Amino acid sequence: MPKQKTHKGLAKRVKVTGSGKVRRHRSGHSHLLSNKNAKRKRRLGQSTLVKGLNASTIKSLVGG
Repeated sequence: MPKQKTHKGLAKRVKVTGSGKVRRHRSGHSHLLSNKNAKRKRRLGQSTLVKGLNASTIKSLVGG
């Protein structure tokens, strides 16, 4: 059986950490920032972890 190919579009958006968790960036931090408060913009600038079944699906697509 051949190897599964990496989903390149997803691989550019997420990263699998050394412990096997999936890290992603939050959406909503690219434009229309003037009507968002500073606390919200700080939070959107940080990355977060993918949880649950989505993480296992992403790991199989990325090959992590």
